Amino acid sequence: MRALVLGGAGFIGVHLTRRLLAEGHEVTVVDDFSRGRNDPDLAALDVPVISADLTDPESFDRLPHGWDQVYLLAAVVGVRNVEKDPGRVVHVNTMVVLNTLDWIKPEEKLFFASTSEVYAGGVSAGIVQVPTPETVPVMIDDVTAPRFAYAASKLLGEEAVVHMGRARGLSFVIGRFHNVYGPRMGADHVIPELSLRAARREDPFKVYGTDQYRAFCYVDDAVSAMLLSMDKVTGEIVHIGNDEETNIGDLTKLVLRIADHDPVLDVESAPAGSVARRCPDLTKLRALTGYEPAVPLEEGVRRTFEWYRGNA
Repeated sequence: MRALVLGGAGFIGVHLTRRLLAEGHEVTVVDDFSRGRNDPDLAALDVPVISADLTDPESFDRLPHGWDQVYLLAAVVGVRNVEKDPGRVVHVNTMVVLNTLDWIKPEEKLFFASTSEVYAGGVSAGIVQVPTPETVPVMIDDVTAPRFAYAASKLLGEEAVVHMGRARGLSFVIGRFHNVYGPRMGADHVIPELSLRAARREDPFKVYGTDQYRAFCYVDDAVSAMLLSMDKVTGEIVHIGNDEETNIGDLTKLVLRIADHDPVLDVESAPAGSVARRCPDLTKLRALTGYEPAVPLEEGVRRTFEWYRGNA
């Protein structure tokens, strides 16, 4: 099998590429390296790497065809990046998906990486249940809020993939990621951030939003769900994640226990606009693919902490 990973130098992209190679597939990575890093982890994979700005349609002229699978992971992500420059988020995330859809051939199956943020506004408004299935209404409850630029861009991406895909006879699957974490994901996410501060022995130790709940999915499980979805699902949206919820306060205690650090906790409110609960209903994904998360939270957090402690 030949696979093309757009955005393959980023967090999930490198883990996905490593798994594809382990399963004997031929892989090519494309990235603009604006956030994904051309680093030893990527170099160790020893795959062809094409540097390209996928917001420019002419960049696709340099990409060959003949892929069995195309994974579209390229996007501007992360709350801090979104709040800093929401206009860039809308531009990049929109142009990348539209250009990909104009370029891809019907025989090349597409995986589009979406997000739980497309329905998060409905959770905050009290009209979307948790755990959340794919059938709930999507909602932006405040279009003027910078953080919703990411959700809006991914919602447009879903619409484009579904409707352009159907019109052109494309084979596709859309995966909505839910709090995927693991080594090499940067520092602007809760588990890496907690891990880095615990490794530095911060005391007092700030904790934000201890009353909030999340269901964290270790990256190896997310990659398994992606591969199963590409193999078994066509023309559908599926939720990808883990459905075991944990409280942010309990997560903090877990990280500190793994770090063998016992500081005074300085509890602060959650960031403005942060949803109180996020947990996917995995019924559809299980039924279509047989997927089951395999990495318990404690084991995943331990692996992540050890990586960040060694790479700080």
